[in-house]
Amino acid sequence: MKPFLLLATRAQDDVADEEYETICRFSGLQEAMLHRVRLEAGPMPPIDLERYSGVIIGGSPFNSSDPPELKSEVQRRAESEMRELLDEVVARDFPFLGACYGVGTLGTHQGAVVDRTYGEEIGVVEVSLTEEGRQDPLLRDFPPVFHGFVGHKEGTRTLAPAAVLLATGTGCPVQMFRIKQNLYATQFHPELDATALVHRIEAYKEHGYFPAGAAEEVKERICRGPSVTEPEKILAAFVDRYAR
Repeated sequence: MKPFLLLATRAQDDVADEEYETICRFSGLQEAMLHRVRLEAGPMPPIDLERYSGVIIGGSPFNSSDPPELKSEVQRRAESEMRELLDEVVARDFPFLGACYGVGTLGTHQGAVVDRTYGEEIGVVEVSLTEEGRQDPLLRDFPPVFHGFVGHKEGTRTLAPAAVLLATGTGCPVQMFRIKQNLYATQFHPELDATALVHRIEAYKEHGYFPAGAAEEVKERICRGPSVTEPEKILAAFVDRYAR
């Protein structure tokens, strides 16, 4: 079997490593079968898609909708590299799963409007499958309504013309979409469990996702909230479908 490729952009080593660990665990991949490229650490190396079964993009502190002058040099470079890779990925309809930041990268690449209209506070939301979502191969075994972890400063205001809406939510109407047959992006986090989210709240407590000093309150809300068990299954379904 060919490995999968993870494109990551989280600067904190502990957060980046935990994201890698949860994606391996939820997808069922051994570490040797999930190659990671940390784009915040340096330029993207040449990517030969023939070496891989599929591409996964993890979450990110980057916001696609920020004005260019507010983006760091690292973010501008990483986004330029991802746009170039997406040119090939989309043209080939190559298996792609963008978790969180994938909405901004794949969505804007395909003409979606991503801005702060539907930003979501950190927490648990109800996610509802559309009719197309209930028929999609990655989601056929899902209940029609489930819970997912969110926490974003931006979301999709206008879906890309070529996109198929697979899931909607209580705060942001675009929670998951598909381009062509094999390109997916989720607003909710399939790579998180409650423990990892609590760690991420601590890591990003100064990044403006919630009021200063509210980190402990947000953590308690997550721990008291509904159980979140379904989203992680998307990673396993993606690997099962596209491993080759």
